[in-house]
Amino acid sequence: MKIRLIALDFDGTLLNEEKKLSEGNREAIEECLARGIYIIPATGRTASGIPGFIREIPGIRYAILTNGAKVMDLQENKIISQELIDWELARKILTFLSDFPVAYDPYVEGRGKMEARFRDHLENYGVPPVMRQMVRSTRDEVEDEIQLLSQRRCAVEKINVFTADRKLRQDLWNQLSSCARIKVTSSLEYNLEINAASATKGEGLARLAGYLGIRMEETMACGDGTNDLSMIQAAGIGVAMENAMDAVKEQADYITLSNEHDGVAAAIRRFALN
Repeated sequence: MKIRLIALDFDGTLLNEEKKLSEGNREAIEECLARGIYIIPATGRTASGIPGFIREIPGIRYAILTNGAKVMDLQENKIISQELIDWELARKILTFLSDFPVAYDPYVEGRGKMEARFRDHLENYGVPPVMRQMVRSTRDEVEDEIQLLSQRRCAVEKINVFTADRKLRQDLWNQLSSCARIKVTSSLEYNLEINAASATKGEGLARLAGYLGIRMEETMACGDGTNDLSMIQAAGIGVAMENAMDAVKEQADYITLSNEHDGVAAAIRRFALN
């Protein structure tokens, strides 16, 4: 089956550990675009979190954002679909999290909102230096996140949680997962990502493929975290990185090289450009 659309996670997948795009991955992406194959950023980030060196590649137009909470036409700044957390439920989640030593931030109106007590002390929550810089550049500082939701009463795309405590992370994951209205996943070993139950990268991929008139058998997806699992299961060809979580590898059709060794380019050349 000819591959017509490729969805790519960023952190741990397309980007290396320095959060850069290798020349090998860039060349494979550009060759796909030249052949008319859609390259789709499929990320837990918002549109503003997509690096400039990705957005500036001619031909990248559509994106699956905040784990499928939004599917967008970046060129026209048009929302194709969205699945959000109701503001009252989001406020309850933040109130619950406030009892634990974790940093958290809701994504509202396309941007992460973070209090200074978290934003200025990310090292206390297990966030490494290269990620601290990215987080600070993509969050708006607010005085009180819970108060913000109460005042604006706007739905939330995603809630991100950071903690260096692995046991606490798992305990929170288990407790939050008991709520049927949300989906809890992770993209990093020190975070949790909370979305509406209907917001997954797999659902986002299906909605975008339908919008573009592409069959799911004609899609490929690459990822490494549990927030990528749904799209790896849904895609015609699901590819896990060598550095992926075991649960992701178990469900993948193929395991490629790591994000440090141009694993995305290797998978693209094997399945889409061969």
